[in-house]
Amino acid sequence: MVNIGLDVSSMSDSVMTTATEVAHKLEVNNLTISYDGTPALSNVNLSVREHEIFGIIGPANAGKTSFLKSLNRMDTFNSSMSVNGQIRFNGLDIHNLKNIYALRSRIGVVFPLPVGLPLTIYENVALSPRLRGIKKRRELDEIVERCLTRAALWDEVKDRLNSLGSLLSGGQQQRLTIARALSQEPDLLMLDEFSIAVDPVTTMRIEDVLKELKQDMTIILVTNLVQQARRLADRTAFFLEGECVEVGVTEDLFTGQGKDQRTLDYIEGKFG
Repeated sequence: MVNIGLDVSSMSDSVMTTATEVAHKLEVNNLTISYDGTPALSNVNLSVREHEIFGIIGPANAGKTSFLKSLNRMDTFNSSMSVNGQIRFNGLDIHNLKNIYALRSRIGVVFPLPVGLPLTIYENVALSPRLRGIKKRRELDEIVERCLTRAALWDEVKDRLNSLGSLLSGGQQQRLTIARALSQEPDLLMLDEFSIAVDPVTTMRIEDVLKELKQDMTIILVTNLVQQARRLADRTAFFLEGECVEVGVTEDLFTGQGKDQRTLDYIEGKFG
């Protein structure tokens, strides 16, 4: 997802606090999310560490996507969505930040279905760097190639960068969305079921990229594919019926060393 109209020039230095100044990239305390007064997620407490892949698993309607939306202040787009509790990003309470666009410029988001822009493939990826003030064509070229490569798309589109992104296949458009998110150079990359529209071979290629990317950023991965969480996530949270049941080291949860039997039952496919 690209955030149109980011006022990057006025971004507070405090939003870009370095990892050495905060214990966690993200801290969530007593988070409750409601839609028109009906709770979707209640009393969530968890933290996401710097440079980890943090997995979130759970059945449909567990509150996973609502959780991601709250981290990027997307409640401002939805008058029926109410968010209560504290969310700290880089040590700062996001509800006290005056420049929401600056926050969103540090958090890249990829949703289950591709959100296309009516632009060429090249301009889809170059838009965010341009908004940051990058004008030199050579520098933009390097960013576009790097992001498309990371999204496992470069080899397929390098000879038609001036074609509309909307003409790509569904799976290619999803990878273009990933490349566009990466072009923001985010501190935090959030992926919500990124592989729904992507074939298994390409999914594995992107998974390899995500393992590399955590050296540069923190990643939150929402997935209904529990084995994908096992392959990628350092730690995993299990959401169920609007509750964060537990958070633990991923391998511990998958080997029955979690605290709640419901987690293992879900992982083993007994419900969901």
